[in-house]
Amino acid sequence: MAHTPVLLEETIQFLAPRSAGELMVDATLGEGGHSYAFLSRFPNLQVIGIDADPDIQGVARERLKVFGDRVCFYAGWSHDFFADGPSARLDTILIDLGVSRYHYERGGRGFSFMKDEALDMRLDPARGCGAAALIANLSEKDLADLLYYNAEERYARRIARGITEARSRGTITSSVALAEIVAWAVPAHYRHGPIHPATRTFQALRIEVNGELARLPELLEGALAALKPGGRMGVMSFHSLEDRIVKNFFREGHKDCTCPPHEPVCRCGGHRKVNLVTPKGVVPQAEEIRNNPPSRSARLRVVEKVLDGDGV
Repeated sequence: MAHTPVLLEETIQFLAPRSAGELMVDATLGEGGHSYAFLSRFPNLQVIGIDADPDIQGVARERLKVFGDRVCFYAGWSHDFFADGPSARLDTILIDLGVSRYHYERGGRGFSFMKDEALDMRLDPARGCGAAALIANLSEKDLADLLYYNAEERYARRIARGITEARSRGTITSSVALAEIVAWAVPAHYRHGPIHPATRTFQALRIEVNGELARLPELLEGALAALKPGGRMGVMSFHSLEDRIVKNFFREGHKDCTCPPHEPVCRCGGHRKVNLVTPKGVVPQAEEIRNNPPSRSARLRVVEKVLDGDGV
């Protein structure tokens, strides 16, 4: 079993090296699917792979060992890597914000409600608190807000009420137990809808546990700063909340002047930071969605950092 890279051909099309000896950062390495394809097709490319989960990075190390010293690894969060300052300016950066199949199938941390696992959801099991601790300590209002703002869950209040009532009878520590609580809390038509009624609840908890939305702006800022002028950055998102952050960040970077409207004089020099390579983003074709259903919600946005003097 291996994770199938989403939008692989499109990613290669827009992020392929344009000169020999380029350096690429796979900022969310996962099982190394995208990196494997890039390293296979471009024999002069070097890759730095980043992942906060030591278990899945071990899978990627085994998969990519055939490329020897053309690939190296950073264990930690991507925004920390860019904050530390890469030793060289980067030609290409790929940020895949999706969660690998590994975490759902073999992670053993309660990412999926299809298996009865401990309710943890941490990508880095050595840092922070897990989902069970989160739902045990948040107030009903804070739980409802979390579900609404992290996943746009329409029945956030009903689900939060169901969780607080259930935890009054005992601690909720199982992924299956939480899924059953959510299913009974929502209306029947939602319970038997096209997606499992707990899908958004699990998404919201995973996002909160790992700070996915909170750290995304810092990640984007750091990545763009580390990119060479003329270099390209691609970001793949899987739900509207993170895609909105990415889209707005790139649109702001594309503006000729980024000063606040009330500033009487332009202080940024009137230069845009990026050019939009994919103005509307790229989505999977019908064939890919048929062959790899998790790809259906993916959207890839690519920008190119402007050269000095460009973008006036």
